[in-house]
Amino acid sequence: MKWMMFIKHLQTLGVAGAGKAIKSLGFEGVDFTVRPGGSVLPENVRKELPEAQKVFADLGLQVPLITTAITNVRDAHVADVFETAAACGIRELKLGYVSYKKFGSLQQLLADVQKDLDGVTSLAHSTGVRANIHTHSGPYISTNPAIVSQLLKDRDPASIGAYADPGHMTVEGSRDGWRQGLDLLGPRINLVAVKDLAWDEVDDAKLHKKRWRTRIVPLNRGAVPWPEVFDCLKQVGFNGWVSIHSEYQGGHTWKDMTVPEVIEQTKEDLAYLRKAVPDANVPVAAPTTQP
Repeated sequence: MKWMMFIKHLQTLGVAGAGKAIKSLGFEGVDFTVRPGGSVLPENVRKELPEAQKVFADLGLQVPLITTAITNVRDAHVADVFETAAACGIRELKLGYVSYKKFGSLQQLLADVQKDLDGVTSLAHSTGVRANIHTHSGPYISTNPAIVSQLLKDRDPASIGAYADPGHMTVEGSRDGWRQGLDLLGPRINLVAVKDLAWDEVDDAKLHKKRWRTRIVPLNRGAVPWPEVFDCLKQVGFNGWVSIHSEYQGGHTWKDMTVPEVIEQTKEDLAYLRKAVPDANVPVAAPTTQP
């Protein structure tokens, strides 16, 4: 497996600063954002993505994946994003999220998404940049791996596939749903995201009782059984790029983090993974040098 880091939580450092931090953590690649609010805005992609890629290349980093908000080919600059990624040799693209809002609308929403994916898959085929559906918990069409599998069925694996996120999959299927999801998606998994989640109990006046909510937490505090996850990935033949997301949210025993704290926590997460999954080629951060 090869490892990259999601740039989202380092964006305030700028492209060069984020690249240096990612390199110092031992990663081979950058999961780069090309979307509204991202490191590169879609309207600037033709100029700024090649520039960013050169900065990373000079640091010895690859850009295997761009994370986008694309859900259909009607959005502005979609062709620009796919074509520029292709010109840069970037072969994987993460799609955006389609919300499921009104109860009773799911069947029609699925039909609409299938039509939108026809256009996305066609553009992916013509450019050679594969689109990937991210399994994300919450009110999204991709929250259920069975739905993702249905959306991918009969589509060209070279043009579209799955971006498995065991953290989100554990939230939606904490006992065995995550495992069945990995089994179902199997060879369609092109990318894997690493983040962990936990539940905490809060008062809810509307329910007249307490309820449970999820938080993204450091890997050694969450609910994901990482050794079992990586064993399943090995069984389905996955040996591709893994993206560390380094997302942390405030709570009782953890807190919202500054960028330097995110970097330090990422070091701890990598150390945890090296113990939990010793055969997964987890990166090792460079030693800190004293001035």
